[in-house]
Amino acid sequence: MKVAVAGKGGVGKTLVAGVLAEFLVRKGFKVLAIDADPAPNLALTLGIKLDEADRIVPISEEKELIQSKTETGFAGVYRLSFSVDDVIEKFSVKSPYGVNLLVMGTVKSVDQGCTCPANAVIRALLRHLMVARDEAVVMDTEAGVEHMGRGTARHVDTMLIVANPGVKSLETARRICGLAEEAGIRKTFLVGNKVANTRGEQAIREFAARNGIPLFALIPYDNVLLKADMSGETPLKYSDSKSLATIHELGEELLKGLDQ
Repeated sequence: MKVAVAGKGGVGKTLVAGVLAEFLVRKGFKVLAIDADPAPNLALTLGIKLDEADRIVPISEEKELIQSKTETGFAGVYRLSFSVDDVIEKFSVKSPYGVNLLVMGTVKSVDQGCTCPANAVIRALLRHLMVARDEAVVMDTEAGVEHMGRGTARHVDTMLIVANPGVKSLETARRICGLAEEAGIRKTFLVGNKVANTRGEQAIREFAARNGIPLFALIPYDNVLLKADMSGETPLKYSDSKSLATIHELGEELLKGLDQ
């Protein structure tokens, strides 16, 4: 299972990615979570303490790694074919909930012919994670639609587009869905989040129907998660959260899809 979680900033895609990753661990999967957002905070959602999260250096900033993978000895000439198996083992961080986390850092113009060494490593690593590895992968993409143009989600088999009832959020979801189809992603679903009332639910349902986007789940607004966010705690510790319960149900539906 290779899942990308996308959406406008602030809609809750990191929450969905983190909870889904932890759910899959509890279902017996070996899970790698990828934080591909330039402002990474998936670590905190997965229960990694703030001081440890602050010490994580994104792959794109690991200068010695990038040099070792791409250097040829000739100025301006970079090696673009190399193994990345060791990167996961060396640079992933184990969360208290059993999820391995890999923070990618900023990816610039990966699908536009860029030969920047850092981008070459990121591109090779993402492809390896999505194509050659057999564990479940959940990727928290950068906010907006930029990741589609940069190719960071190209090899996933499922994309969950998270949106709240707001017009801007839904419009971003529509654009991401269109780009996902162009990229050949087989399964693209809308996930409504922060649904506080019937008006919000209706807005999301009507949007999905109007644009022909399958609606996969409606996650209710939950003050418990606001409390967790304000205190800097992982939402995973709040087992009574209605939002978490809905994401778990979403995960169950994804697992059913594997058997079909």
